[in-house]
Amino acid sequence: MEISVIKVAGVMQEMRNKIIEAVKEAVERTPKRNFKGSVDITINLRNVDTSKAHNRISEDIVLPNGRGRDIKIAVFAKGEVAMKAGKLGANKVMDPDEIEKLGKDKKAAKDIASNYDAFIAEVQYMPLIGKSLGRVLAPRDKMPTPLPPTADISQVIEQVRRTVRIRSKDKTTFSTQVANIEMDAEKIGENIRAIIDRIEDKLERGIQNIDSIYVKTTMGPAVRVI
Repeated sequence: MEISVIKVAGVMQEMRNKIIEAVKEAVERTPKRNFKGSVDITINLRNVDTSKAHNRISEDIVLPNGRGRDIKIAVFAKGEVAMKAGKLGANKVMDPDEIEKLGKDKKAAKDIASNYDAFIAEVQYMPLIGKSLGRVLAPRDKMPTPLPPTADISQVIEQVRRTVRIRSKDKTTFSTQVANIEMDAEKIGENIRAIIDRIEDKLERGIQNIDSIYVKTTMGPAVRVI
């Protein structure tokens, strides 16, 4: 038993080292630019039939060290919840009475979807949002995070700021942003590890269903992790 535990710990440490080395190399090989670039991870699956819905990856993952950039959040809420959301730094608070009107104005709906990274909505408005705005928000993976009546809006906003959405759909290759290029390599590595761990848990054969993993910055070349 002790040998097995030590072996598992060794494998985990080896993976951690590979991730950090790949992050450092990716950052070092990135040309200098006058903007804060991102760090992305790409995962390629093998022996997974993603034409079947139950094999697809659909996860919201909270990154332990956040995304490393400002996330623009819009909130659909009324009354006290709306007031709190505004005080807590939500970039836009929308009255749910405007949902149907917004749904009838395609340009306005597309502008809202493009201008904000994530949405939160009091749970009772989710059906109306799905009906009126689903065709605009869903393809962009921006359907709102539901806010139950007993939830603390401050905690939900903080969680959304640190969350990335991964959707493989019917593809065996998918990517997501994990950090900005100026973050510490070890913190970026922790974010990547959190994503890999979640994906492993969702795959029938775990790591054996992962063909390769790459790390890439906005302007740099892809660096292979495994």
